[in-house]
Amino acid sequence: MSIRLLIGDDHAIVREGLKQIIEDTVDLEVVAEAASGGAVLDAVRKNSYDVIVLDISLPDQSGLDILKQIKHIKPDLPVLMLSIHPEELYAVRVLRAGAAGYITKRSAPGELVTAIRTVAQGRKYITSSLAEHLAQQFDDITQPPHELLSDREYQVMIGIANGKSVSEIANDLSLSVNTISTYRSRILEKMRLKNNADIIHYAIQYGLVEA
Repeated sequence: MSIRLLIGDDHAIVREGLKQIIEDTVDLEVVAEAASGGAVLDAVRKNSYDVIVLDISLPDQSGLDILKQIKHIKPDLPVLMLSIHPEELYAVRVLRAGAAGYITKRSAPGELVTAIRTVAQGRKYITSSLAEHLAQQFDDITQPPHELLSDREYQVMIGIANGKSVSEIANDLSLSVNTISTYRSRILEKMRLKNNADIIHYAIQYGLVEA
């Protein structure tokens, strides 16, 4: 029997590209597509799928938030997260949140089919480079300060580190400006930083954003 897939990504060209990658396989079938987080959740509530392939950046809600809601609705449904961001940025967080795997859009042509088959069997899919990163974290007794942040605080920190304004981050996360400002204050306090420049410097130092 085919593995029934729902692809959640707001870019039609990306969805088409993913379908082309798997169109020659006899055991994978894209049975539904969704261009927003809300549409993904509606589809999950109404229909049955074997695997969800979900972009981490969606226009109405973050893929990380959608992932958590999917795991609440259908805890056993495997979700493979897809992102333009390198593994070091979000992979550990999405795995902790219940994702079955994480691949980048750059690596998708070579990894997507294997990743889908792996998570459909109830196993986790991680690349060798991510496995090495996780091993290094395990060996390191002290966690870096950004690991103390909540998922939402982390998202805000990455936005600031990428030079976005409070209003831009609020728009990206569908939150109020005041809420983002509150998260920013928590970030500075938890990480013992003074201002946005310190956040940017920290993110570059830890390889969370490109210099």
